[in-house]
Amino acid sequence: MEERERPFLQNGSILLEDLISSCNGIYNPIGNFSIEEISIATNMYNFDRCCAFYVLYRGCLDDRPIIVKKFIGLVGEDELRSLAIRDMVIATQMSKHKNVLKLLGYCLEFPVPVLVLENAKNGALNDQGGFGANEYLPWKIRLQVAKELANALALLHPALSRPIIHRDIRPNSVFLDHDFVPKFSNFSLTITIPPDQSHAIDTVKGDLWYLDPTYRYSRSVTQKSDVYSFGMFLLVLLAGERPMYDTTEKYERHPVLNDKLTEIVDPKLSSEGGEDGKAQQIGSFLKLASACSQKTSEARPDMIDVAKELTRIEKSL
Repeated sequence: MEERERPFLQNGSILLEDLISSCNGIYNPIGNFSIEEISIATNMYNFDRCCAFYVLYRGCLDDRPIIVKKFIGLVGEDELRSLAIRDMVIATQMSKHKNVLKLLGYCLEFPVPVLVLENAKNGALNDQGGFGANEYLPWKIRLQVAKELANALALLHPALSRPIIHRDIRPNSVFLDHDFVPKFSNFSLTITIPPDQSHAIDTVKGDLWYLDPTYRYSRSVTQKSDVYSFGMFLLVLLAGERPMYDTTEKYERHPVLNDKLTEIVDPKLSSEGGEDGKAQQIGSFLKLASACSQKTSEARPDMIDVAKELTRIEKSL
């Protein structure tokens, strides 16, 4: 009991302190589960997949499918705890949004808190812009995913008491439910913009493939940093593969660098067939992805304008 109470009290006090500082203690109610409940729910940790700093397990709790997120990694326990609690703090505030993977609860009895999330039947997107084992996503679904996620990001930036920058926008951070509704997750790298400021200074964090060049060189994080990452995410949806780097310019995007954006469009989209005007939609989508992923932040649109343009593109047929 003492071994459980110590991390429970430590994690609980840190979590409460962060909740009070970030949202004045006002957040969506979530459950508190024991180690036994987590172990039984996951059938002794039924492995699903592993990412950079966490492992996901699938299970069932109170007859409801769940995902259990356990933070692990080569970094110290204190840093892992910080990542887990940050994830929880933001998720509790955003869980009511239909495009956010709902946080159902947590277990504070582990040295590093464990998160309990709703299950998304179709799992996370992959770096081929599909889901599962290279499953193909039709154009209509890709466009819907992009539009709904843009709306969610447009809300995340200004919705809370202070703007929140996600910093981890990539396929692995997006889950699809049974109706292919996209849901953001992984809020552990989010950062808050200080009051009366347009940016925050921090060490460089995030997936290099999707990292804003301005942030990488200056350590200055802005809302436009998420716009850049989202632009690269749009390119993955369009190309059906992860963006590539030029071998001579390690930190530049290969397709954009060589002005060959039109060559990255997934050929399966052409063979898919569909409504008249789809080619025009794809062209507009490609133009928007290019605008979002410009090297300089000033050249990128705001996320609210990205969301409006994706809505326009979807309605253009």
